[in-house]
Amino acid sequence: MMKHTLRACSLVLGALAYFAFCCSPALAEKRVALVIGNSAYKNTLRLTNPVNDAALIGDMFKKAGFDAVDVKTDLNASEMRRALREFAGRVRDADMAVIYYAGHGIELDGTNYLIPTDAALETDADVYDEALPIDRVLVSIEPAKQLRLVILDACRDNPFAKTMKRTVASRAIGRGLAKVEPTSPNTMIAFAAKAGSTASDGDSRNSPFATALADHLPKPGLDLRKAFGFVRDDVLRSTANKQEPFVYGSLGGDDVPLVPAKPAATGPQANPQSELRRDYELALQLGTRDGWEAFLAQYPEGFYANLAKGQLNKIGAEETRAAAEQKARTAEQEKARLIAERAQKAEQEKAAAAAKAAEEARIAAEKKKEIEQARAEAAERERKVAEAAAAKALAEKQAAEKVKAELAAKQAAEKAEQAARPAADRQMPEAEQKLATLSPAPTSTLSAADLTKSVQSELRRVGCLSGAAEGDWSATSQRSLALFNKYAGTQFDAKLASVDALDALKAKPGRVCPLVCNFGFKADGDQCVKITCRAGYRVGDDNECEKIPEKKPVATREDSRKRDQGRKEAESAAPKSQASGQMICTSTGCRPVSKGCRIERDPRPGSAGMSQVEVCH
Repeated sequence: MMKHTLRACSLVLGALAYFAFCCSPALAEKRVALVIGNSAYKNTLRLTNPVNDAALIGDMFKKAGFDAVDVKTDLNASEMRRALREFAGRVRDADMAVIYYAGHGIELDGTNYLIPTDAALETDADVYDEALPIDRVLVSIEPAKQLRLVILDACRDNPFAKTMKRTVASRAIGRGLAKVEPTSPNTMIAFAAKAGSTASDGDSRNSPFATALADHLPKPGLDLRKAFGFVRDDVLRSTANKQEPFVYGSLGGDDVPLVPAKPAATGPQANPQSELRRDYELALQLGTRDGWEAFLAQYPEGFYANLAKGQLNKIGAEETRAAAEQKARTAEQEKARLIAERAQKAEQEKAAAAAKAAEEARIAAEKKKEIEQARAEAAERERKVAEAAAAKALAEKQAAEKVKAELAAKQAAEKAEQAARPAADRQMPEAEQKLATLSPAPTSTLSAADLTKSVQSELRRVGCLSGAAEGDWSATSQRSLALFNKYAGTQFDAKLASVDALDALKAKPGRVCPLVCNFGFKADGDQCVKITCRAGYRVGDDNECEKIPEKKPVATREDSRKRDQGRKEAESAAPKSQASGQMICTSTGCRPVSKGCRIERDPRPGSAGMSQVEVCH
């Protein structure tokens, strides 16, 4: 009877699961997505990965079965507004709406903005006119009924920070993007890097964040919160814990997968262990001897049969313990009765011995129960480990088959393309064939030395090589090509001169690498000119004119020595008289002649020329 009960319960549970799946409204959900990737910025450095990331994410949404996927690249301001306006029209009758943006972003006064390719942003006030606020994006997905998701791979450094002029000194321009708290329910905003930090483009074709998104978001039945958790782990691992993605917003208690779970496989592909495991779990819920005996009657051998036997042993130990406990209780009651009736001593001792033996049996049964329970728990843990290993092996097998199928499809596509290429060449118009015949030989016919000289000459023309084109691909030439890759946004192998590198160099109309001048000179176009400072200024260590500081007199030992020598000579010299040194004598006496006066004979009559007078002018 228990066997039939298990089978009936299994059929009912299966029917309910099938009805729930087939009648679930999730199968009728309408999902739409808008993917934008901006790389070709006109007024700042070009980004390499956003266009590639947009192609990867757009392909992911298409393979996930979205009803509408719009992939837009390199949009200016008006084109971005038009794309959001058109997407809002598709969202009106959609259950799930997703917007993915890769490119430059900026945070100003706590508000995040997405930067179109034609933005100049000469001042901080230009952000309000030339960039799109995140609120404009949220308005586009607002009509979605069940889920609104915005993914921003735009947490890079602000490319306009060095050139942007501040119109208001107190206006804050942050690093990365600012934290966002959605006001609408069932809305999530995922950042490539959490607020206040920046994201990396990585070293491959796609950024670490986009690669992780493509790996985890399309997994059928995987809740978005858990999927973004796996994305966070992958990005932290690939960036050495330098970049941590973050999700803002909240969802309800139900799982919200981006891709609905696939129905359980039926027919020949069904897992033969699924029915056995379902019956085992049902018997485990019942937890009775009849249930386990019915299970063993249906499945007498195998891993689950051994687990069922362990559960039966556990139940048996419990029954033994209960019987021993009941027997001990009866013995105690008998002992009390005999004592109450003042039975004979022998009878009392016999009853006491019986009670002691019953207590010992009860203790033994209790220990046996504990042992059997521990064995049953260990067996249950082994079952869960075995089921997890089987599920992992099945997932790895499916993943390997998927990779094998994709590789086979790619090889078939390449073969088809190769087969179609000659046919396309045969269909070339006769005029085009003549033009191809008259065109000069391709660059690939150049010798290695000529190719090297040509690449070196082009590197000199765009300002990346200062030496002569000698035809020897030296370390200097390799560094020059690496500089070109850095400033032109290319990824050519710097260890050799290639035809692709030559074509890319020829495509540049002017200088690519910045002009570097020696100290005391500055760049003026393609030349270095000497820096001339006005009077009283000189060229400082930062190659800018600075004022020459005034020199203060400093006393030296030589100056003090000269001063002491002059003082000694003045002290040793005889004092100079202020008078003329002559004496004049009169009847009143003799005195020195005053300064500026002289002695002459008295010319007056009667003096006989013997008298002297002092003449002063």
